[in-house]
Order: sequence, then structure tokens, then C-alpha cells
Amino acid sequence: MKRIHKERDRLLRRLARVAGLVGSGGALACLLWPGAATTGELVVGVVLCAAMALLVILHTSRGAVLPALGVVAVAIGLIAILGTGSVLDPPTVTAMCILGGVASASVAIPLVVRPRGGLLVAGLLAAVLATTWVVAAWGHDLRAPAVATAAGWGACAVIGAWIDRAIADAADRIAEVGRAHEAERIASELESQQRQDARVLHDTVLATLSLLAHSGVGVGVSALRQQAGDDARLLRQLRLGAPLDAGSTAIFSPESDADDVLSTTFESVRQRFARMGLDVNWHGAGQLALPRETLDALLGALGECLENVRRHSGVSEADVTVTDDDHTVRAMVTDAGSGFEPDAVDHRRLGYAESVVGRLHTVGGRARIFSSPGSGTTVMLEVPKP
Repeated sequence: MKRIHKERDRLLRRLARVAGLVGSGGALACLLWPGAATTGELVVGVVLCAAMALLVILHTSRGAVLPALGVVAVAIGLIAILGTGSVLDPPTVTAMCILGGVASASVAIPLVVRPRGGLLVAGLLAAVLATTWVVAAWGHDLRAPAVATAAGWGACAVIGAWIDRAIADAADRIAEVGRAHEAERIASELESQQRQDARVLHDTVLATLSLLAHSGVGVGVSALRQQAGDDARLLRQLRLGAPLDAGSTAIFSPESDADDVLSTTFESVRQRFARMGLDVNWHGAGQLALPRETLDALLGALGECLENVRRHSGVSEADVTVTDDDHTVRAMVTDAGSGFEPDAVDHRRLGYAESVVGRLHTVGGRARIFSSPGSGTTVMLEVPKP
């Protein structure tokens, strides 16, 4: 909001500078008209118009009030000098109109938005009009300068107030958009966390319950006990309201240093599935550093693929081949099991849509399945390098 107010003040000062300099130059041009002023009046007029232009620049540079008062004082003095002459021809009257309604009135544009600025503007206008009224006592008709002064000051004050109101409305809309974006960001983060929690629960608790439903066939008692203990800790986190932000890392990978090495984490995955009765053979690259978020997504998707091999392929062995190039890390999971028809699988199922595709999508990766009944299955997982 402070930035918006600064930009508002800068805009108002620029408008005031243009109006003030145009008014000073216009008044001087009228005085230079042949016969518009005596030599003495012309010299004084040139000096005062130059002084007024300088004061306008000083006032509009930083918005100080004192130079603004100087602009009005110079305009009043020049109006008094011109109005007390013996004859007022049209160029002189025009110069007085410009001095009262443009040059001096320009200060109202930035002053009206200041605290109690309206009172200050009204007071300065009253001073200029009073000067015009006093000068009119010399016997000249100064109704035109008086009307021009009142109209000019009113117009400048309205312009300043209108711009201030418009910018305030824009600031309110910007703040409203900011609040909407913040609410959307919070909702998006909450949804993302809920999806992550659902993935973790699917990959752990639901997998363990499935084992128990099948009496733990092919899995040792100690492995079941260890997996149940891990699941119990995750459920305790969920019951206490703590986010399961550790994701697959809490299940598959040990605590590590700042740099995550895929070979170390893959070994923990291999050991976990070995306890569950699935032998995993690793091939290819073994020293690939990835950001934590990308590593978690790859390991989570890989773990779900291996879990599907263990549960559905009918074999007890799988191969994982890790390769990389300058831009992408690929992990290919292959088994020689019963296979299936990929088009017949409902891609909305949580295990595939969230634990595999959803995880990889969050880090810009993708998954592809190659399988046919009786010919085994190959799943290609890809994640980008940083």
C-alpha cells in the first residue's frame, strides 16, 4: 500500500508540474505580446514568471508545502502588479486569468490529498480571490480573472481528489485479488497435502491391510510386524493432525545428509521389498543426486510399481534399471509376470492416478506402462534433472 501511495503522489506532482509550467509560460507569453505591458511591468513579469516556474519545480520534486505557498504568493504579486496598471488590455487580462486559474491553481492537485489538504486549498484560493477583489477597487473589471481563478482551482482540486479516489479503489481491488490469491494458495497447499497423505496411506496402511487380508502370504512375521509398526507411527501422526510431509522418504529411505544419493536410497527400497518376499535386481546408474522433492516422487512411484509387482504379477522377482542423460532420470521397472491389458485398467484408481502418475506430475515427470497378458509388465518412470 505504501508503494501505491508513493506512485499516486508522484503522478499528482507530475500533473502539477505540467500545469504549473504551462501556466507560467502562458502568462509570460501574454506579457510579451506587443503593448500588453510597460517595460517595467514586463521586466518584473519575466522575473516573477521565472521564479514561479522554479518554485513549481521545487514543489513538485518532493511535494513540500513551502514552495507551493511561494507559487501562490508570486502569482498574487504578479496579479496585483498587472491589475494596478492604468489600462488593462486583453493580453494582460488573459495573463491574469492564466496566473489565477492555471499557474497558481496547479498546486491544488497534490495538496488536496494531504491531511487537511482541502482546507489548505480553500485558504489559498480565498487569498487569490481576495487579491483580485482588492485590485478591482482600482476601477478595473476583473470578473473574468476571478471566474477563471475559481474555476481553475476547483478543477485542479477535483482532478487531484478524483485520481486519489481512483487509485484508492484500485488499491482495494489489488488487495482483494491478493487475498483471493492467498486463499487459493492455502487451499492448493491443503489439497496438495491431503493428496500426499492419501498417497502415503495408500502405499503403507492399505498395502499392509491387504497383506493381512491375505494372511500375509509370502511375507515373514517379522517383516509384517515391522511394517505394521511403521504404519502405526503414520496413523499416529495423522490422528494428531501432523501432516505426512515426509512422504515416501519416511518409508523407503533412511535419514541422509544434504545430498541424496540414489544408490543409498534404492538399497533401502530393495531391502524393504526383500522382507516382503520380492527380490529386486538393480541395474544401471547408481550415483545420481536429485532434489529431495524429486527424489521423494520417484521413490514413491517406484515403490508403488514394485508393490503392484508383488501383489499382482504372480512372480517374486523384478528388475529396476536406472539410466539418465543431461535432462532426465529414468527408472524402468520390469517383471516377467502375468501381465495385463493397460487399456483395461481404470486410470482413476488411487494406486495408479495418485501414487504413480500424480507423484511424478508434481515434479514435472511422467509414467508409461507397457504390458500385455502373459508377457510381463514394464513401467517407465521419468523425472527431470535440476
